[in-house]
Amino acid sequence: MRRAASAGRAPHRKDPAARPRAPGKGAPRTDDRRTRDPAGVPLPRARHHHPHPGLPAQPQRPLRPSGRRTAPGARGRRGRRRHPGRRAHPHRRHLLRRGGPVRGHLGAAKDGPLGLARLLRTLVELPRPVVARVTGHVRAGGLGLLGACDISAAGPEATFAFTEARLGLAPAVISLPLLPRLDPRAAGRYYLTGETFRAAEAARIGLVTLAAEDVDAGLAPVLEGLRKGSPQGLAASKKLVTAEVLAAFDRDTDALAERSAQLFGSAEAREGMTAFLERRAPSWAR
Repeated sequence: MRRAASAGRAPHRKDPAARPRAPGKGAPRTDDRRTRDPAGVPLPRARHHHPHPGLPAQPQRPLRPSGRRTAPGARGRRGRRRHPGRRAHPHRRHLLRRGGPVRGHLGAAKDGPLGLARLLRTLVELPRPVVARVTGHVRAGGLGLLGACDISAAGPEATFAFTEARLGLAPAVISLPLLPRLDPRAAGRYYLTGETFRAAEAARIGLVTLAAEDVDAGLAPVLEGLRKGSPQGLAASKKLVTAEVLAAFDRDTDALAERSAQLFGSAEAREGMTAFLERRAPSWAR
């Protein structure tokens, strides 16, 4: 038997009007500012910002048509950032499009090669010697980093290969620090064939300074000698041995970066890189 409701019983909990309200929360508005325009059309309500006591009030951000505010850096429905100062490069969206000729301005495609050239030049221009310890496989841009180092030692597990020609590319930008230091006949062979070679051959052609069974043991006397050099003496001596490399950067950086961008945007390069990712022979090697 159900108990009869008394006259003093509280209303049902689901009744919105009967929900208990915390002090200062949910209280009805006592003003109608910004609720209607001069023509009487309702306007979206905006939350009022109450600054911390003693701090100046912050300016309100503009309202979107939905009535919500747009926060700087927020993402829209499609995931695009709404940042007032950052816009996508107008040509970058076309640079990696598959099929057909590459569209857009070539200068945008040169950003990557020029960035690599700046990194390599930074290593060459450092006043302190840069020493490389090689114990694994070195390809592509890693060969350029190796060429920019002053001294390098490679262990028995290290391998090297210039595989760009097999992908429809060329070792363009990395040649800036490499060609002044490599044996010309050896560079011609390995640039064109893409053969893999080991540490002893890398030392013979000038790609690395020395090959050793124990890399740390091989570098120990080198590091000991570097520790005895003065900062001024090391910097001045490094300028002497890197002068030819820096001259190559001054002379050929822009031309090689442009050539690299053209090759990366070609149909043969797309075929070569696609074949590599799909683990198959490219069309020209069948």
